[in-house]
Amino acid sequence: MFSVIILAGGTGSRMHQSVPKQFLALAGKPMILHTLERLERIDEVDEIIVSCHPHYKELLQMHIDAYMLKKAYKIIDGGETRQQSAYLGVKAAKNEDIIIHEAARPFVTTQEFRDLIQCPAKNVTYGLDIPFTVSVRDGDAISGLLERDKLVNIQLPQKFEREPLLRAYEQAEKEGNVFTEDTSLLIHYTGEQVHILKGTPNNVKVTNTVDLIAGEMIYKEYIVGRD
Repeated sequence: MFSVIILAGGTGSRMHQSVPKQFLALAGKPMILHTLERLERIDEVDEIIVSCHPHYKELLQMHIDAYMLKKAYKIIDGGETRQQSAYLGVKAAKNEDIIIHEAARPFVTTQEFRDLIQCPAKNVTYGLDIPFTVSVRDGDAISGLLERDKLVNIQLPQKFEREPLLRAYEQAEKEGNVFTEDTSLLIHYTGEQVHILKGTPNNVKVTNTVDLIAGEMIYKEYIVGRD
């Protein structure tokens, strides 16, 4: 069985709204509910841990109750950084197999969660080829180019073994290192291999108001009528 950690600890400062972006309406319901409702359909998931800012834990519970979600939910305090929030979520998980996802990625499909679970590799991420040129910056000048065919745009959700990931978090905490996602942290500290599943351009992260407006279009074109 799987524990799913949903990162929802942001305060929404970049959106300039009264509540964090994960609680803003997308296609008529709070953004985070799109992900939670899809997870409700997956039998292999028996625990959902939401790492949330303490000020919004009650609001999240109200939404869970209002939408009559039935899984076992744990709502925990998030950390000061994304990495700390993920670490706290993984520490709270009861299962050895875990999935990490971000509440600000509401366009993930049920099938993408199922494909992640069914992949035989223990550590798996979604990723996309990078379609544009990536340059190396040296101050105000370009000093070189990176090889595009060796780069990948990392997406969530991601699947991991719990214990190796916990050890990686603990080592990062000791050294004061901060990573922006968890596959790079795991590889850096353990050398574990992470398998890549092909992602989709629609699985975007909502970070500002423009993304939210575009998200309404993505939802209508990509999500409606699909699992």
